[in-house]
Amino acid sequence: MSEMNIVCLDLEGVLVPEIWIAFAEASGIPELKRTTRDEPDYDKLMKYRIAILKEHGLGLKEIQDTIAKIEPIEGAKEFLDNLRAKTQVIILSDTFTQFAAPLMKKLGMPTIFCNTLEVSESGEITGYKMRVEKSKFTTVKALQSIGYDTICAGDSYNDLGMILNSKAGFLFKSTDKIKADYPSLPAYEEYDDLYNAIISAL
Repeated sequence: MSEMNIVCLDLEGVLVPEIWIAFAEASGIPELKRTTRDEPDYDKLMKYRIAILKEHGLGLKEIQDTIAKIEPIEGAKEFLDNLRAKTQVIILSDTFTQFAAPLMKKLGMPTIFCNTLEVSESGEITGYKMRVEKSKFTTVKALQSIGYDTICAGDSYNDLGMILNSKAGFLFKSTDKIKADYPSLPAYEEYDDLYNAIISAL
């Protein structure tokens, strides 16, 4: 087992339910159910979401009220605790600090690298700022450049960059389409199976 490993996990769909889907259900706006599983172009997806929020007069507070009720997926915290007892773990997410903070408390405050929303004084979401372009891929490349091997798992199109460019990479609770498009990637549905695969790769 190398000491120079870092495990990078996606957040939504892997450890917690999809925030936008939960908000779509809470607000009764089905168009907001579209996620990175459906739309590979993240900028296009976010502009679409922001336009819908504006149209309905919804802002950050309404989304945070929904997030306050979201619990981690059953077994996620235990999986994360067990993994963090064995190795370093970073959550790499295209979500935003304003969404992630309450969820990190429920997961035991793991380290998360994510993006930030631009919010007006009235609470309207006016835009967003990506930490870096292709944030997950760029982050694993940066970790590798300082001597770490990365082991990654995620469920969506925006996870493929980090999964395919790491020492080991896994799909977790992914879609049939992504699994069919990337048959060489091991795909798991249960935390125990993912945990064992990651531990074997360390």
